[in-house]
Amino acid sequence: MKSFLQLAQERRSIRKYTAQPIDDEDIRQIIQAALMSPASKRCNPWEFVVVTDHAILSQMAGCRTYGSQMLNESAAGIIVCVDAGLTDTWQCDGAIAAEHMLLEAADLGLGACWVQVYGRYADEAKTLSAEQLLRHLTGIPDSLNILCVISLGHKNEERKPREIDKLQYEKVHYGKY
Repeated sequence: MKSFLQLAQERRSIRKYTAQPIDDEDIRQIIQAALMSPASKRCNPWEFVVVTDHAILSQMAGCRTYGSQMLNESAAGIIVCVDAGLTDTWQCDGAIAAEHMLLEAADLGLGACWVQVYGRYADEAKTLSAEQLLRHLTGIPDSLNILCVISLGHKNEERKPREIDKLQYEKVHYGKY
C-alpha cells in the first residue's frame, strides 16, 4: 500500500486517455472520496454530476477555448457544483472535494485532470461562460456555481513522479517570513 506522500508525489494531471471505459465501481469510489471531503461547518455545499455519455463529453470539451479538450477522450467527467448560498467558503469546499477525487483516481491507477470552469469562458469574445455551456448540457440549476470538471480515463500517457529534491523548499518559512 502506498503512503499518502507517495500518492501525492505520483499524482499528475493526465490529459490523454485510452478508449477503455471506467468501471462503475471505480466511479463510485471516486464519488465516495469526494463525499467524505471536509467542508466548512460540515454543510456539504457540493453536488456532483457524473457524465459518461461520449456525445455530451465531446460538447463539454468546448466549455473552454483552451484546457478542456481532454474531455473529448475521457471516459467520464465529473462536474463539481457548489451552493454558494450555504457558505462563503464554497470555493475551498469544492476544491477539497475535487482534490479528493483526483487523489482517489490516482490511487485507482486512473488518469484525471482538473478543468477550471468558474470564471472561464467557452469563446474568445467572452459571450458564453463555461458555466452557461455546462448548465445547458446537463441541466444544472442556476442556484449552484460550477467550480470545475474532473476528467477521468485510463491513462494513455505516463508522467514522471515529482522529484522530492526539486520541490520549492525556499517557499517554506518557519516561525516568521
